[in-house]
Parts: sequence; structure tokens; C-alpha cells
Amino acid sequence: MPPSRPPLDPTRDCPTCPRLVAFREEWRGKEPGWFNAPVPSFRGEAPRLLVVGLAPGLRGANRTGRPFTGDYAGDLLYETLADYGFSRGTFRADPQDGLELVGAMITNAVRCVPPENKPTPSEIHACRPYLTATLAAHPGLGDVLALGRVAHETFLRTVGEKLGDHPFAHGAVHRLKNGLRLHDSYHCSRYNTNTGRLTREMFRAVFDGIAEAMGRTGARTR
Repeated sequence: MPPSRPPLDPTRDCPTCPRLVAFREEWRGKEPGWFNAPVPSFRGEAPRLLVVGLAPGLRGANRTGRPFTGDYAGDLLYETLADYGFSRGTFRADPQDGLELVGAMITNAVRCVPPENKPTPSEIHACRPYLTATLAAHPGLGDVLALGRVAHETFLRTVGEKLGDHPFAHGAVHRLKNGLRLHDSYHCSRYNTNTGRLTREMFRAVFDGIAEAMGRTGARTR
């Protein structure tokens, strides 16, 4: 028999990180109707673009069970994905909204919600095998969008690149040894957009670069 592939996502009761397990159990008690588990990647068919965030939001993906669903960061991300042809359907911040990704997938560097939205280095390291397995299972990927410095550095470490060779900068594009293009953006969080660190047009400019790199002409719809 051929060797089994490593899992792409943690199990619902993944025991690896004690701090995250305790936080998960605390919120299962507080909100039993929430997802409250490691959030699996959201995949479209034959993805060519991978979007990597930091971790599920407490009242966003941790509540709904789908990356970037249920908080402001998802509103901006999914609006932009739709405008550039990476999704079909209407995003309603509900995993039952029927939205489908087109040639794209979304994941997080850490799959469980961390206290204060701050995963530790050991928790980031513990989730890295799932990102490695995700890349191996989707050889058609050509472009990666890192949302924030932590996602950027996590991805570089995952593929064996030196951080010093690829410094994070909003709008930067890095050609990696494995052939992937890594695009950087500030995270599309409410804090970043409220403070003006990231504007809607700045975010869309990053997607302009992704569309151009992928040879997608006329991708922007509005």
C-alpha cells in the first residue's frame, strides 16, 4: 500500500498545544453553539492562489468554522477575492452562504484561536506541518498572499527560506526557490483599516500585482 498522506488540517480535538486547548475548552463552555475547534482551510477547486492569515478570530472563524468568516477582516478579504474572480456566490459572513472559491484557498498559520489573538512561537511551529502538507497536496499553487508579518515569516520558514533574504513589506513580491511567488500585505484587520495603515485601495493594489503575476487580465471588476 502507498504511504498515507499527512493530514491537511488538525483534528477537532487536537491536543498539541495545551494553552490553545484550554482556551478552546473555555469557549466551548461559554458558547457551545460556536465551532470552537481548529479551523480547516477553505479550498476551491485546483487552487493557484493561497491566502495565509495568522489565526482564527475569536468571534470570527472560531465562531463560524470558516477562515475569515464572521469578522471585519473577512468582509474586506472576500469582497476583494470576488472582485478579482477568485470566488463565486455572495459572501454573507456565514459558512452556509454557498460561497465558493475559484482557483484559490485560504488558511491560517495557526489553526486554533489564541488568547488575545497572539499565538506563541511554539504554537506557530506546531501548526507548520499542516501548511507543509497543504503545499504538497496542491502542486498547482503558484502565488501566495501573506497577510501580515507573522504569516509571511511562517511561510518562509515552512518552505526553508531565510527571513533575511525576503524582508516583509506591504506590496512586496518575493520569488522563492521552489518557484512560488510570495506577495505581502498588511493584515486586513479592522485595526489596520481604521488607523489607515491599510486602505481598501492599498489592498486592491496587492491583488492587482497578484492578477498580473498570474496572467489574469481584466480581473478587477470594480
